[in-house]
Amino acid sequence: MSYRDQLQGNTGCSLVGGAIGLIVLLAFFVGWPQYRVYQQRLAGEAALAEAQSSRQVAILEARAKKESAISLAEAEVIRAEGAAKANKILQDSLGGPEGYLRYLQIQALEDTKAQLIYVPTEGGLPVTEAKRLGD
Repeated sequence: MSYRDQLQGNTGCSLVGGAIGLIVLLAFFVGWPQYRVYQQRLAGEAALAEAQSSRQVAILEARAKKESAISLAEAEVIRAEGAAKANKILQDSLGGPEGYLRYLQIQALEDTKAQLIYVPTEGGLPVTEAKRLGD
């Protein structure tokens, strides 16, 4: 093979390589804007999916708080009904509301560590002490 044949073969390769390069370059210039649009669309879809997920999480948390509040309210009602029944039983067994209040007063006095206690008289006023213990 002569030098001239080799140059013609190389020229053919150069032309094919140049044509391929030109095609790739054209594809890049044509495809790049479309790729950017595609990329932006995917980013928008991802942001939308994240927003929907965050919304669903917030809704589920709100439902959980609501159910918890309902359960706590029901428990409080049950506790109050139990306390009311217990108070009614005590009141009836102590001769009515006055007896129950006297019972509560005695309970409070037993829990007190005070040295001086004023006890109300029939008028509802405490008897003032005329003299302190031992002057």
